[in-house]
Amino acid sequence: MQSVVEGALRFQREVHPTRADLFSALADGQAPEVLFVSCSDSRVVPELLTQRDPGELFVIRNAGNLVPAYSASPGGEAASIEYAVAALGVRDIVVCGHSGCGAMTAVAAGTDPALPAVESWLHHATPPKVAGASAPHAPTPAEIDELARENVRLQLTNLTTHPSVAAGLAENRLRLHGWLYDIATGQVHALDPGTGRFLALIDA
Repeated sequence: MQSVVEGALRFQREVHPTRADLFSALADGQAPEVLFVSCSDSRVVPELLTQRDPGELFVIRNAGNLVPAYSASPGGEAASIEYAVAALGVRDIVVCGHSGCGAMTAVAAGTDPALPAVESWLHHATPPKVAGASAPHAPTPAEIDELARENVRLQLTNLTTHPSVAAGLAENRLRLHGWLYDIATGQVHALDPGTGRFLALIDA
């Protein structure tokens, strides 16, 4: 913890003063253009991955980059999505999975009985064809990454059940994107809506 404290003090002394104009503007509010949904895995840092400054991404992070389908009892993810789309007016939503995901490993291998909250949460990551595909087993890296891709597709589908997202899509003021980040190589692959395949990210 001491290193974290030292980092915060170094930020105050050395970093914040060099970006004083940026932080002064941010003190008056935010206007992000992108909602970025990513895993809470410590190896995945949305702002680093996308090279964005503070204030440019509205971020939801949780185990497995999950977006529960909208329900009569909306939770924190639903509230954040609604605020980002309806209040902040983001134009794009990215759901970003990653290689070697522990949540996807647990989906394939079976969760630890000592982690009941994790097991309950990961139900949002289990499409029927995956849940019934095979008995829990020790997955290979390739299987984990394929499950991560399938999970991104599922979470994009879940996003469309949220009223604010459905309205934004219907009015052509919102776009959805699926990404998979490879930690070892730094490469990002994006879901091609036409083919359903993940292709290397290229300049627009």
